[in-house]
Amino acid sequence: MQGGGLLLELAGLAFRELALFAAFGFLLGAIDTLAVDFLWFWRTIRRRAARRDGKRQYLADLPPAKRPGGHAVFIPAWDEASVIGPMLENTARRFVAQDCVLFVGCYPNDPDTIAEIEAVASQVSTIRTVVCPNPGPTTKADCLNALWAELEREEWRTGRRFKSVILHDAEDVVHRAEIPLFDRLIDHHDLVQIPVIALPDAHSPWIAGHYCDEFAEAHGKDLVVRDSLGAGVPSAGVGCAISRQALSRLAHERGGRPFDADSLTEDYELGLSLAENGGCGTFMRCYDKRTNALIAVHAHFPGTLSEAVRQKTRWIAGIALHGWDRLGWHAGIADLWMRARDRSAILASMILLAAYLAAILGFGLLIATATTPYALPEMPPVLTYILIANFWLLLWRLAVRASFTGYCYGWREGLRAIPRALVSNIIAMMAARRAMTRYIFARRDEPPIWDKTQHTFPDTAALQ
Repeated sequence: MQGGGLLLELAGLAFRELALFAAFGFLLGAIDTLAVDFLWFWRTIRRRAARRDGKRQYLADLPPAKRPGGHAVFIPAWDEASVIGPMLENTARRFVAQDCVLFVGCYPNDPDTIAEIEAVASQVSTIRTVVCPNPGPTTKADCLNALWAELEREEWRTGRRFKSVILHDAEDVVHRAEIPLFDRLIDHHDLVQIPVIALPDAHSPWIAGHYCDEFAEAHGKDLVVRDSLGAGVPSAGVGCAISRQALSRLAHERGGRPFDADSLTEDYELGLSLAENGGCGTFMRCYDKRTNALIAVHAHFPGTLSEAVRQKTRWIAGIALHGWDRLGWHAGIADLWMRARDRSAILASMILLAAYLAAILGFGLLIATATTPYALPEMPPVLTYILIANFWLLLWRLAVRASFTGYCYGWREGLRAIPRALVSNIIAMMAARRAMTRYIFARRDEPPIWDKTQHTFPDTAALQ
């Protein structure tokens, strides 16, 4: 009995400490997110009051481009034979008669992908197949640098300079109005990012579905607030246009290679690097008046647990860990706040883990109180108040996420977003553990490689 009593005492002590740590962590995180929520509400109210009619921002309402010009679309591809053909066909069809050239990067040891690209390129004159000099996989940034070199050769051959570089992935469903939008905005900005919308997957409503929730909120609210505060806008790696002049400046600083080949998240770092150098980036939510649809990029995201964890591992390692090392904290107040939010993934996962462990211990201790003379340890009064506040803040958080998901996908998906938050938390904890392990034990002298996930492209019916 004494041994059992000691074990219960230790479990009670662990429960108390874990509960305190998780409660304070949740409170700080909830206050941080609540501030973003209210800034978004305040901005939305002010903009609608200024317009009075509450109209959306339409492409036709934007001022015309000062200097219409050609755009280079960069599409890096490694082991993408299953999707690159349909993607290029769809992209060429939607960008038909638009002033753009598609540069598609591939590797000499990936003949299947090369064959798929060449099959479409033989039918579309605006597609350029670019075989990287090194065997794959390298990094996506290394592939993008090969595309940049080919862009410069294209400019030398034609005598015409491109206006911007637009980034896309091999699984993207592009919007036919994005090039006219970029053409109008890139005159005034060094980087323009449009929303990314995750496509629902009927075969994976919970794992693939949690991306729907996260992107609906991040690209419907968080990046909107970030842009309005004047903080650096990170590139999402797709649906992003960078001015040719801005990339030229980066290339000059980096020995002719504008994309950092040693980065795991070159897209994220690119936007912040441009902002640090005085560049101007923006996040634009704009609608096509002809269809009343948001001008955005659509794509399928991983539908299995292992693939989702792999992808999130790369994001966390690149942004929260390596990004801290590579970019530091030298920025303005708004940028410091946003970078702290970007890099909080590891701490947030620790807080989540502590909360779940505390819940398991608490449930076990409740059973112990019902079956033994053991009594639960006395909790500090402040913990009770924090837990009450956290409960209401959690309800608010779930309601906000459900609202953004529901606005984007309909009320059924909005309701599903509430229990799907648990899936999101589990994937985040697994990815954070994997990212931390890789970061600690990685050899710093080894170059990073493209740790990509398998992609799918929607069928014709889904595209309609």
